[in-house]
Amino acid sequence: MKVNIEKLVFGGQGLGRLDDGRVCFVWNALPGEEVDIEIIKNKKTHLEAMAAEIIQPSPERIESREEHFLSCSPWQIMSLAAENKWKKEIAVETYKKLGGIDAGDLEILGDEAEYGYRNKMEYSFSESGGKISLAFHIRESRRYIPITVCELAWPEINEVALQLLAWVNQNQIPIRSLKTMIVRCNQNGEVLAGLFLKDRLQFENYPELKNNFVGLTIFYSTHKSPASVLTDVLYQAGQDYLEEDLLGTKLKYGLFSFFQINIPVFLSALQDISDSLLPDQSAVDFYSGVGSISLPLAKKFKDCVLVDNNEEAIGFARENIEALARDPLPASPYEGEGFSKIKSICIAAEKMTELLTSDKVVIVDPPRVGLDKRVAERILAVKPKQVIYLSCNLSTHARDLGLLKEAYDIKFMKLYNFFPRTAHIEGLAVLVRRG
Repeated sequence: MKVNIEKLVFGGQGLGRLDDGRVCFVWNALPGEEVDIEIIKNKKTHLEAMAAEIIQPSPERIESREEHFLSCSPWQIMSLAAENKWKKEIAVETYKKLGGIDAGDLEILGDEAEYGYRNKMEYSFSESGGKISLAFHIRESRRYIPITVCELAWPEINEVALQLLAWVNQNQIPIRSLKTMIVRCNQNGEVLAGLFLKDRLQFENYPELKNNFVGLTIFYSTHKSPASVLTDVLYQAGQDYLEEDLLGTKLKYGLFSFFQINIPVFLSALQDISDSLLPDQSAVDFYSGVGSISLPLAKKFKDCVLVDNNEEAIGFARENIEALARDPLPASPYEGEGFSKIKSICIAAEKMTELLTSDKVVIVDPPRVGLDKRVAERILAVKPKQVIYLSCNLSTHARDLGLLKEAYDIKFMKLYNFFPRTAHIEGLAVLVRRG
């Protein structure tokens, strides 16, 4: 079936229309192209499909660098300039459609690194001819595609992933026992890894920690998902954390702690947040993780409370707070009274909304589902002075901003290309209480 592609839409597919009027969302397709599609899902209102053949290619189409690109980075098929153009257009349309917000000519900020920027990767496994390979899910499928390395990842991640894969094959671990593998690294190239097994296996030898490979944990994890649903540590060597320097503040985080994937671009967002903050205010940092936003900016606050429901992340947040108290930065706010002005609480944000008061600055960086309804309702009820909202999902960002603009003026909006070669877009909005 042949389809002409009109534009790219939120999510990353190309949009075309069938003769019966139904919309068709197509992967591996660019605006202006005529493609022959393979149908993935046939619904009453629309089709989802894959472009099996490019009949008339777009001038913007380029050759993908990886065979598995549709699994990890489906926008490898266009230039970075074209990618940024479409991200801006999609963002403006999303904010208008879902939030009633006229975003104007949004700036999108990125980094020169189109590849080799991801500091965290999660791999599955596949088997062929008795040999185990790293694998990703085939897009829109439960099946896997074997890979060697992924060019989005830091080179050190690829190196350690292949080292662990070689060890898996040397020990002939059966595919039924392998669940997943997480590998992450910091800006110094130090690598932390976790291997998740569905059986309680022990081995005579274990992977060697060498070069920048600083820590490995092997977990027994139940057949439930995700990998973090675990019951036991089978083996641990080296350290269980990494450390990153953000604007001169050193922060620890672990294998399961949320931490930004693309640090150079995040630092730009962090500086924009710093420049936008009202000075010397009491702050609340919801969905704080290990403190990657509020701790580097602590000198801006009168005091601050970090709130997150991830026990590991809050554990590291407390370690970070204590470490900064022991070794304060020059002219830092931690001197004198120590670090008592910064506190952390392990609890879901929606269960701690009483922290949101009219005299506070509120920082939120929620997961993809956006603000919990109770958090948004509390903000509207008490109207904190300022809301800083960093988002990894523009659809929920637009939805929430559409609610908050009832009581707030949006003073600053900006896009960040945290994930080049993918359709993902991060957005920042700074809101100030009206009146």
